[in-house]
Amino acid sequence: MHPHAEATGESTWRSTAFVNPVFAESFPDPFVLKHRGEYFAYCTGLADDGNVFGVIHSQDLVTWTRLDGAMTPLDPSPPFYWAPEVTYDNGKFYLYYSVGNETLMEIRVAVSDFPSGGFRDCGLRLTNEDFAIDAHVFIDEEGTKYLFYATDFLEHTHIGTGTVVDRMLDWFTLEGNPRRVTTAKYDWQVYDPARAEKGGVRWHTVEGPAVIKHKGKYFEMFSGGNWKNTTYGVSFATTDDIHAADEWSQFSDGEKVFPILRTIPDRIVGPGHNCIVRGPNGRERYCVYHRWTEDGRVMAIDRMDFAGDRIFVVGATDSPQPGPFQPSARDLWNTAGRRGDWELTNDEVTSSDEAISELKLEQPPASFLCEFALRFAGGPKPDGTFALAFTSGKGKLELTLHPLSNVARLTVPDDSPGLPSIFKLPEEIDWTAWHDIRIEVDHHRLSINVNGTGLAIKTCLANGLHDITIRVEHLAIAITSFSLTEGFEEMFVDEFPLEENGWTTSGNGSHCLKGGEILMQSDGRYILRKGGSFNSSEFAANFRLPDEKARARYGLILTAGGDEFPFEVDPEHRAIVIADTAPIPLPDNIDLSRFHQLRALKIGGQVLCYLDDALLGEFRFRMTATSTSIFCDLGTVAVEMIRLTRL
Repeated sequence: MHPHAEATGESTWRSTAFVNPVFAESFPDPFVLKHRGEYFAYCTGLADDGNVFGVIHSQDLVTWTRLDGAMTPLDPSPPFYWAPEVTYDNGKFYLYYSVGNETLMEIRVAVSDFPSGGFRDCGLRLTNEDFAIDAHVFIDEEGTKYLFYATDFLEHTHIGTGTVVDRMLDWFTLEGNPRRVTTAKYDWQVYDPARAEKGGVRWHTVEGPAVIKHKGKYFEMFSGGNWKNTTYGVSFATTDDIHAADEWSQFSDGEKVFPILRTIPDRIVGPGHNCIVRGPNGRERYCVYHRWTEDGRVMAIDRMDFAGDRIFVVGATDSPQPGPFQPSARDLWNTAGRRGDWELTNDEVTSSDEAISELKLEQPPASFLCEFALRFAGGPKPDGTFALAFTSGKGKLELTLHPLSNVARLTVPDDSPGLPSIFKLPEEIDWTAWHDIRIEVDHHRLSINVNGTGLAIKTCLANGLHDITIRVEHLAIAITSFSLTEGFEEMFVDEFPLEENGWTTSGNGSHCLKGGEILMQSDGRYILRKGGSFNSSEFAANFRLPDEKARARYGLILTAGGDEFPFEVDPEHRAIVIADTAPIPLPDNIDLSRFHQLRALKIGGQVLCYLDDALLGEFRFRMTATSTSIFCDLGTVAVEMIRLTRL
């Protein structure tokens, strides 16, 4: 046994653990919107107050409170209201839903000024098909909007429901050119072998699209089959081009490759119709879905992640799970130095519109993710400006917004790469509404994003970051839902040398960047390390071997002082080795030439070790503050993601 590691049944993390379902009342087809650091969830059907679509609210994704229904019913009112999803833009909330008599269903949209309710239908039918359900809005990085939804394919080889995508001209209008995304191909997607309502045909179902983009690839998650069957579950399809004429490539055939979220007989029934949402720290992603109990369809959440071209979900779970991680800091008011007149009311930090007001975060961590919501609290004066300034070395990168002209100007230090100096913002932006600002800093890398699309700036600073300043001149602004999460997520999507961005190496070997991954080659043990020393952290990396015959050992190392806690893969013996405990055999279906994720979740003195979605064990590491590294022994291994998050 390793002198500083031992298997343990005691779990300090259980004090903040959750157990699914997180909302045990009926809540079918759940969709969760994160807005200003809070969560609002919406479901299919009638609400108790006479409105339609149930609504619940949470601060942490785990503890939920029921609110009034979301929308006033139509007049006259059809019998069925299905699968609401809500999108926020420019001060308005848009609720997309399907409605009808179950045989004839159409997609419509309702609008509200609030996420909690008050939605009113806009009087528009968006779709032309007789049967259209499960609307999902996806906004690409450059701002183009798309509506994914499910409809029937009666001339298909596998007759039944599948998904399509149509471009949105605006929030109320589709282009009218729906293209196939995912239609049924496999037996696990059979809904009914002889469906009477459809003339006795063998009917398949692929529905509930939820789309996300990761490292340039588009992923559509969907539900397939019949919830009463053990084959039912959630899988995904992928494409490199959202405009491709061909259908997206499906991951699961139901025989060799199973759905990533599926029924577990006698334990978990019918997990499906999922959505995707970020956790409170802005880094984690969660798969939110329903499952069947004696109370109907109830809402559950489980952690999800990527490994290469795969999505995996740590679930479906019915045992205690680590709670969603919180940010390292939430208190901008007491964290930042202040200049000028600022006021704290109702969790909003508000500036005066007189002269100059500043909030300065001095000596921020070397790597972090920062998020907050911003709005202008009053009408701007002709010379009013808002600026984000980043001091690096002797220079300063500054993004300045002139709201009257909707122009953003960028100035950069002389020793930083060139960027466009002027950005023209959409004229329809209402700056009195809330807008999301996301800032990521990883040593010399800097990324600024407004509202997830549109204005996005990525650059590399010649020196580390000294401070961040929020400055307003003759302009009143309000800031809320501030969060800062220490750590980094390295995706290897640019050619910036690792050695210039906080990485150090040791041992006998080398590495090179190529095609969104690094290749580590070693004649002995070769180590890459970056990051601080944290008492609690999540450390993860995605590895693959160049081919099935490769035998290099590789993995993660947690280090405290001179003591190590290794978590490694031994390809020669097809085993996982954790510290000096007994080797854990790899499952037969694990192909090490494809990317798989090793993840060490260290909470205090305990470490939970995962391979993709599987918890391999829980161990005690008697040292507290721990640094992290990855390694390769005697051979070559590829790495396409490394993530370190302070908990």
